Amino acid sequence: MLTLDPNPKTKDEKEVNRKTLLLAETIRAQRQIEIQNGLFGFRDSEKLKGSLLSYLRMLAEQRKDSSGNYGNWGSMIKHMESYVDGDVTFAQVDRQFVLGFKQFLDKDTRTKSETSLSENSKYSYFNKFRAALKQAVKEGIIPFNPAEGVEGFKQDDPEREFLTLGELQAAVKAECDIPQLKKAFLFSCLTGLRWSDIQKLLWSEVQHSKELGHYIRFRQQKTKGAETLPISKQAFELLGERKENDERVFKGLKYSAWHNLKLQQWMLRAGVSKTITFHCARHTYATLQLTLGTDIYTVSKLLGHKELKTTQIYARIIDEKKKEAADKIKLDL
Repeated sequence: MLTLDPNPKTKDEKEVNRKTLLLAETIRAQRQIEIQNGLFGFRDSEKLKGSLLSYLRMLAEQRKDSSGNYGNWGSMIKHMESYVDGDVTFAQVDRQFVLGFKQFLDKDTRTKSETSLSENSKYSYFNKFRAALKQAVKEGIIPFNPAEGVEGFKQDDPEREFLTLGELQAAVKAECDIPQLKKAFLFSCLTGLRWSDIQKLLWSEVQHSKELGHYIRFRQQKTKGAETLPISKQAFELLGERKENDERVFKGLKYSAWHNLKLQQWMLRAGVSKTITFHCARHTYATLQLTLGTDIYTVSKLLGHKELKTTQIYARIIDEKKKEAADKIKLDL
C-alpha cells in the first residue's frame, strides 16, 4: 500500500513522498488505459449489447470470397433468424440458448421441400454457429464460449443415388411432361452442375475458346467460388439456339414438389424404379466419370469441390458396386 508522510521534514522524507506520488500517478494512468481497453469489465456490458445476427452476417461476409462454405453460413443465419424471431444480444446467448438452437435444427427446421434437415446439414450449420462463438471470445466480445462442452451433430455418409449409363440412356429416350426439366436434368448429368447453378445460368456464362472449346464461367451459388467448367460438345448442343447474353439458358425452370413428381414419373417411364431427385444428376455425373476412368482429382475439380474428401464419397460408391458385381458370379462347386 502506498503511504505519504503528512509532515515531511528531512530531504529524504520529501524525496520518498515525491517518488510515492509519481508511482501513484503512474498506476492511475495505467488503470485508466486498462479501463479503456476493457480489461476490468467496464466495457463488457457494452460489448454484450451487440447484435448476434449482425455479427454472424459480418463473419459470413468475410468468408464470401475466400470460403467454400459461404453458402452454409448463409443457411445457418437464415435458420438462426427463424429461431430467435427478431434478434438477440450476446448477453442472451448462454448455454441454454445454444442447446435450444441445436434442438431447433434437429427437430423444427425444414428445407424448401418441407423435409427435415439432413444430418450433414445439421452438422455443418451448428458447427458454423460454434465457430462464430469461438471467434467472439477471441475478439473479446464475450468472456467465454457458451457452446463449450455442447456435443455437436455427427457427420453422416449419405446414400447418393445415381443412374447407371444404361438407365441414363433409357431416360434420354423416355418422355418427360416438362421438356425444360428433362433438358436441365440431362445437362446436369453431362456437366455435374447443381440445380441452383443451372437455374440461374445466363447465356453470357456459356463461352467458347480455341483452347478450351465450350465452357461455362460462373460463380457457384452454394460456395460462391468462381469456376471455369469445360463442357462437352453434346452438352452444349443440348442447350439449343443461343439467346441474348442476359437471358437465362433454362428460362422458366422451377423447383417444387410437383416438379419432383414429374421427374419421378419420367424416370418410371424410363424403367428406373429408384427414387431420383434433380441432385441425383450431379451424383450420376460424378459416378460415371469415375467409372469410366477419370481420376478422382480431376473429378473433384470438375465438381468444384474444395476438398478431395468430398469427392471420395463417390469413389467408395464405385468400390461397393465393384464388390457387388464380383459377388454376382457364383458357381455350384
